[in-house]
Amino acid sequence: MDEAIARRKRINRLKKMILGMVGVAILVPIMICVILAVKLTEQKHQTAQLQLQLAAKEAEVQTEEVTGVFTTAHVEESPREQVEIQETEQEEAEGIAYDKRIYLTFDDGPSSNTDAILDILKQYDVKATFFVVGKTDEQSVALYQRIVEEGHTLGMHSYSHKYDEVYASKESFIQDLTKLQEHLYDVTGVWPRYYRFPGGSSNTVSRVKMQELIAYLYENDITYYDWNVASGDAVPGQLPKDTIVNNCLGGIQAQADSVVLLHDVGEKDTTVAALPEIISKARMQGNVCFLPISDDTLPIQHLTAE
Repeated sequence: MDEAIARRKRINRLKKMILGMVGVAILVPIMICVILAVKLTEQKHQTAQLQLQLAAKEAEVQTEEVTGVFTTAHVEESPREQVEIQETEQEEAEGIAYDKRIYLTFDDGPSSNTDAILDILKQYDVKATFFVVGKTDEQSVALYQRIVEEGHTLGMHSYSHKYDEVYASKESFIQDLTKLQEHLYDVTGVWPRYYRFPGGSSNTVSRVKMQELIAYLYENDITYYDWNVASGDAVPGQLPKDTIVNNCLGGIQAQADSVVLLHDVGEKDTTVAALPEIISKARMQGNVCFLPISDDTLPIQHLTAE
């Protein structure tokens, strides 16, 4: 009898061990699947963010490398024949005949490099255009004011420069634009009317049809500008100074009117270093004038409103 009871206890323990092992065998794969699912979701989110950032950066650069020199990708530009006639007539009336008109434009500032850029422009007696973002610190406010006081054009490049916010909807674009426009007016007394889309009008990250945003700008007396000469300094890290110089001079050499894309960012020291050489060597290409964007400037636009 005792022996039978002992045997049943052994059998019961064995059953419990078997059931425990079965339970573990079932639970472990489930837990592994849950962990893998969480990891996969995180990786998908990270991949989506990286893809968005990459697309934004590609849209910002809009260049292709040819023998070490960046040139702008082929895009449809705005018609210019009538404007060229008007500009030629005006120059002839004023006794001026420029071979080239160059518009240096700086995106993303103000930054710790803005003062250095402005110092160089003053030294070479050049006026430029700054497409700025929204900043409220004391130094940035002073830089907005210096840009205006020294005769440069103050343009808009979105308040946040966050692609997923600016281009989330037409309403978010308008809100961002209005916030920057009013901020710049409050600190400088200038109502800015020139805009450069983050990534350019031909960017591929906007969730809104770009023609809708372009139409809104025109409805509100705001002109947008892309570029036809890319310095290449939008790439991550610092592009060598000589490469920036060659990119700019090669683009300027190819056309009469050049809107040059440069960046006013604290990490872009080589852009600052390249600026004096860009100006001095561009002046060797003929009777050249450097101008800030104004109402008389022909817009270089990758897209046009429908």
